[in-house]
Amino acid sequence: MGDEQLLEILAADVVECRACPRLVDWRERVGREKTARFADQVYWGRPVPGFGDARARVLILGRAPAAHGGNRTGRIFTGDRSGDFLFASMYRAGFANQPISIARSDGLVLSGGLVGAVSRCAPPGTRATPGERDRCLPYLEREVTALSELRVVIALGSFAWDGALRATAGLGHTVRPRPRFTHAAEATVGPYTLLGCFHPSQQNTFTGKLTPPMMDAIMARAATLSGLRRRRPPASGAGANR
Repeated sequence: MGDEQLLEILAADVVECRACPRLVDWRERVGREKTARFADQVYWGRPVPGFGDARARVLILGRAPAAHGGNRTGRIFTGDRSGDFLFASMYRAGFANQPISIARSDGLVLSGGLVGAVSRCAPPGTRATPGERDRCLPYLEREVTALSELRVVIALGSFAWDGALRATAGLGHTVRPRPRFTHAAEATVGPYTLLGCFHPSQQNTFTGKLTPPMMDAIMARAATLSGLRRRRPPASGAGANR
Protein backbone atom coordinates (compact mmCIF):
# COMPACT_ATOMS: atom_id res chain seq x y z
CA MET A 1 0.00 0.00 0.00
CA GLY A 2 1.41 3.40 -0.99
CA ASP A 3 1.96 6.46 1.19
CA GLU A 4 -1.03 8.32 -0.25
CA GLN A 5 -3.38 5.42 0.48
CA LEU A 6 -2.05 5.07 4.01
CA LEU A 7 -2.61 8.78 4.62
CA GLU A 8 -6.15 8.60 3.21
CA ILE A 9 -7.01 5.72 5.55
CA LEU A 10 -5.44 7.59 8.45
CA ALA A 11 -7.40 10.76 7.65
CA ALA A 12 -10.66 8.80 7.58
CA ASP A 13 -9.89 7.26 10.98
CA VAL A 14 -8.93 10.63 12.47
CA VAL A 15 -12.12 12.34 11.34
CA GLU A 16 -14.30 9.66 12.97
CA CYS A 17 -12.44 9.65 16.30
CA ARG A 18 -14.46 10.24 19.50
CA ALA A 19 -11.94 8.90 22.02
CA CYS A 20 -11.80 12.00 24.25
CA PRO A 21 -15.23 13.07 25.61
CA ARG A 22 -14.06 16.49 26.80
CA LEU A 23 -12.64 17.35 23.38
CA VAL A 24 -15.66 15.98 21.53
CA ASP A 25 -17.93 18.17 23.66
CA TRP A 26 -15.75 21.25 23.19
CA ARG A 27 -15.17 21.03 19.44
CA GLU A 28 -18.88 20.39 18.75
CA ARG A 29 -20.05 23.14 21.13
CA VAL A 30 -17.71 25.65 19.48
CA GLY A 31 -19.15 24.58 16.13
CA ARG A 32 -22.69 25.18 17.34
CA GLU A 33 -22.17 28.42 19.25
CA LYS A 34 -19.57 29.85 16.82
CA THR A 35 -18.11 33.31 17.14
CA ALA A 36 -19.73 36.47 15.82
CA ARG A 37 -17.43 36.99 12.83
CA PHE A 38 -18.12 33.45 11.56
CA ALA A 39 -21.75 33.19 12.61
CA ASP A 40 -22.90 32.52 9.03
CA GLN A 41 -20.47 29.63 8.44
CA VAL A 42 -20.85 25.90 8.93
CA TYR A 43 -18.11 24.64 11.24
CA TRP A 44 -16.20 21.42 10.64
CA GLY A 45 -16.38 20.54 14.35
CA ARG A 46 -14.48 17.25 14.03
CA PRO A 47 -10.89 16.08 14.39
CA VAL A 48 -8.58 17.58 11.76
CA PRO A 49 -6.25 15.30 9.75
CA GLY A 50 -2.86 16.27 8.39
CA PHE A 51 -2.63 18.13 5.10
CA GLY A 52 0.01 18.09 2.40
CA ASP A 53 2.24 16.06 0.14
CA ALA A 54 2.21 12.26 0.57
CA ARG A 55 5.87 12.33 -0.51
CA ALA A 56 6.77 14.94 2.08
CA ARG A 57 10.30 15.04 3.40
CA VAL A 58 9.36 17.66 5.99
CA LEU A 59 6.56 17.37 8.56
CA ILE A 60 5.51 20.66 10.15
CA LEU A 61 3.93 19.79 13.48
CA GLY A 62 1.66 22.05 15.53
CA ARG A 63 -0.03 21.39 18.84
CA ALA A 64 -3.76 21.29 17.91
CA PRO A 65 -6.35 22.91 15.60
CA ALA A 66 -7.57 26.35 16.60
CA ALA A 67 -11.19 26.56 17.75
CA HIS A 68 -12.16 29.02 15.01
CA GLY A 69 -9.39 28.05 12.56
CA GLY A 70 -8.94 24.36 11.80
CA ASN A 71 -12.01 23.41 13.83
CA ARG A 72 -14.04 25.72 11.58
CA THR A 73 -12.44 25.06 8.20
CA GLY A 74 -11.48 21.39 8.55
CA ARG A 75 -7.84 21.99 7.60
CA ILE A 76 -4.99 22.50 10.03
CA PHE A 77 -3.64 26.06 10.37
CA THR A 78 -6.35 27.32 8.01
CA GLY A 79 -8.45 30.41 8.59
CA ASP A 80 -6.44 31.95 11.44
CA ARG A 81 -3.50 34.30 11.98
CA SER A 82 -1.08 31.51 12.90
CA GLY A 83 -1.77 29.84 9.57
CA ASP A 84 -1.31 33.13 7.71
CA PHE A 85 2.17 33.43 9.21
CA LEU A 86 3.10 29.77 8.67
CA PHE A 87 1.95 29.35 5.07
CA ALA A 88 3.46 32.66 3.99
CA SER A 89 6.83 31.30 5.14
CA MET A 90 6.20 27.93 3.49
CA TYR A 91 5.41 29.77 0.25
CA ARG A 92 8.61 31.77 0.42
CA ALA A 93 10.56 28.54 1.00
CA GLY A 94 8.93 26.78 -1.96
CA PHE A 95 6.76 24.34 0.02
CA ALA A 96 3.44 25.95 -0.98
CA ASN A 97 1.97 27.32 -4.20
CA GLN A 98 0.37 30.31 -2.45
CA PRO A 99 0.98 32.28 0.75
CA ILE A 100 -2.55 32.01 2.18
CA SER A 101 -4.71 29.24 3.59
CA ILE A 102 -8.30 30.31 4.14
CA ALA A 103 -10.47 27.29 3.24
CA ARG A 104 -10.17 23.72 1.97
CA SER A 105 -11.35 24.94 -1.44
CA ASP A 106 -8.75 27.71 -1.81
CA GLY A 107 -6.40 25.81 -4.15
CA LEU A 108 -3.50 25.49 -1.72
CA VAL A 109 -1.03 22.75 -2.70
CA LEU A 110 2.02 21.70 -0.71
CA SER A 111 5.10 20.09 -2.22
CA GLY A 112 7.70 18.33 -0.08
CA GLY A 113 5.88 19.18 3.14
CA LEU A 114 2.95 18.02 5.22
CA VAL A 115 1.35 19.97 8.09
CA GLY A 116 -0.14 18.15 11.07
CA ALA A 117 -0.68 18.38 14.82
CA VAL A 118 -0.01 16.37 17.96
CA SER A 119 -3.68 16.68 19.01
CA ARG A 120 -6.29 16.43 16.28
CA CYS A 121 -9.18 18.14 18.11
CA ALA A 122 -9.43 21.78 19.16
CA PRO A 123 -8.96 21.76 22.96
CA PRO A 124 -10.19 24.26 25.55
CA GLY A 125 -7.38 26.67 26.36
CA THR A 126 -5.52 25.55 23.19
CA ARG A 127 -3.81 22.58 24.89
CA ALA A 128 -4.89 18.98 25.38
CA THR A 129 -4.36 17.16 28.67
CA PRO A 130 -1.56 14.57 28.90
CA GLY A 131 -4.13 11.76 28.64
CA GLU A 132 -5.76 13.31 25.57
CA ARG A 133 -2.36 13.81 23.99
CA ASP A 134 -1.43 10.18 24.59
CA ARG A 135 -4.68 8.87 23.09
CA CYS A 136 -3.94 10.89 19.96
CA LEU A 137 -0.27 9.97 19.60
CA PRO A 138 -0.92 6.72 17.67
CA TYR A 139 -2.28 8.86 14.82
CA LEU A 140 0.98 10.80 14.72
CA GLU A 141 2.96 7.55 14.80
CA ARG A 142 0.94 6.28 11.83
CA GLU A 143 1.48 9.58 10.00
CA VAL A 144 5.24 9.44 10.49
CA THR A 145 5.29 5.79 9.37
CA ALA A 146 3.18 6.54 6.28
CA LEU A 147 5.59 9.27 5.14
CA SER A 148 8.28 6.98 3.77
CA GLU A 149 10.38 9.90 2.49
CA LEU A 150 10.22 11.88 5.74
CA ARG A 151 13.54 13.30 6.93
CA VAL A 152 12.78 16.37 9.07
CA VAL A 153 10.13 17.22 11.67
CA ILE A 154 9.66 20.92 12.49
CA ALA A 155 8.11 21.17 15.96
CA LEU A 156 6.17 24.41 16.37
CA GLY A 157 6.55 24.98 20.10
CA SER A 158 7.43 22.86 23.11
CA PHE A 159 4.18 20.85 23.07
CA ALA A 160 4.84 19.74 19.49
CA TRP A 161 8.51 19.04 20.33
CA ASP A 162 7.44 16.80 23.22
CA GLY A 163 4.79 15.11 21.08
CA ALA A 164 7.28 14.42 18.30
CA LEU A 165 9.72 12.83 20.76
CA ARG A 166 6.96 10.70 22.29
CA ALA A 167 5.66 9.56 18.91
CA THR A 168 9.10 8.66 17.55
CA ALA A 169 9.91 6.85 20.81
CA GLY A 170 6.77 4.80 20.19
CA LEU A 171 8.33 3.83 16.86
CA GLY A 172 11.53 2.70 18.59
CA HIS A 173 13.59 5.91 18.31
CA THR A 174 14.35 6.98 21.89
CA VAL A 175 16.92 9.71 22.51
CA ARG A 176 18.96 9.97 25.73
CA PRO A 177 19.53 12.48 27.17
CA ARG A 178 16.22 13.92 26.09
CA PRO A 179 16.81 17.02 23.92
CA ARG A 180 15.29 20.27 25.17
CA PHE A 181 13.17 22.58 23.07
CA THR A 182 14.53 25.94 22.00
CA HIS A 183 14.05 27.89 18.81
CA ALA A 184 16.35 26.46 16.09
CA ALA A 185 17.27 23.46 18.27
CA GLU A 186 18.23 20.35 16.31
CA ALA A 187 18.20 16.75 17.45
CA THR A 188 18.81 13.48 15.65
CA VAL A 189 15.97 11.06 16.37
CA GLY A 190 16.50 7.75 14.58
CA PRO A 191 16.35 8.53 10.84
CA TYR A 192 14.86 12.00 11.42
CA THR A 193 16.11 15.44 12.37
CA LEU A 194 13.86 17.23 14.86
CA LEU A 195 13.99 20.99 14.38
CA GLY A 196 12.52 23.42 16.91
CA CYS A 197 10.64 26.60 16.02
CA PHE A 198 8.62 28.99 18.14
CA HIS A 199 4.92 28.53 17.47
CA PRO A 200 3.50 31.16 15.06
CA SER A 201 0.85 32.21 17.57
CA GLN A 202 -0.15 35.86 17.78
CA GLN A 203 1.46 35.96 21.22
CA ASN A 204 4.80 35.21 19.58
CA THR A 205 4.44 37.00 16.24
CA PHE A 206 2.88 40.23 17.56
CA THR A 207 5.59 40.59 20.21
CA GLY A 208 8.46 39.87 17.83
CA LYS A 209 9.47 36.67 19.59
CA LEU A 210 9.03 35.01 16.19
CA THR A 211 9.65 37.11 13.07
CA PRO A 212 9.26 36.19 9.38
CA PRO A 213 13.06 35.98 8.89
CA MET A 214 13.31 33.64 11.89
CA MET A 215 10.68 31.29 10.50
CA ASP A 216 12.12 31.54 6.99
CA ALA A 217 15.49 30.43 8.37
CA ILE A 218 13.84 27.34 9.92
CA MET A 219 12.13 26.48 6.64
CA ALA A 220 15.36 26.91 4.70
CA ARG A 221 17.22 24.74 7.20
CA ALA A 222 14.55 22.04 6.96
CA ALA A 223 14.76 22.09 3.16
CA THR A 224 18.53 21.71 3.30
CA LEU A 225 18.49 18.93 5.91
CA SER A 226 15.87 17.02 3.94
CA GLY A 227 17.77 17.32 0.67
CA LEU A 228 15.13 19.52 -0.93
CA ARG A 229 17.04 22.79 -0.73
CA ARG A 230 15.29 25.87 -2.05
CA ARG A 231 12.88 25.30 -4.92
CA ARG A 232 10.26 27.21 -6.80
CA PRO A 233 6.81 26.96 -5.19
CA PRO A 234 4.56 24.27 -6.70
CA ALA A 235 2.48 25.55 -9.59
CA SER A 236 -1.06 26.71 -9.00
CA GLY A 237 -3.70 24.32 -10.29
CA ALA A 238 -1.54 21.26 -9.61
CA GLY A 239 -4.37 19.72 -7.62
CA ALA A 240 -5.17 20.38 -3.99
CA ASN A 241 -3.65 18.12 -1.34
CA ARG A 242 -6.00 16.23 0.90
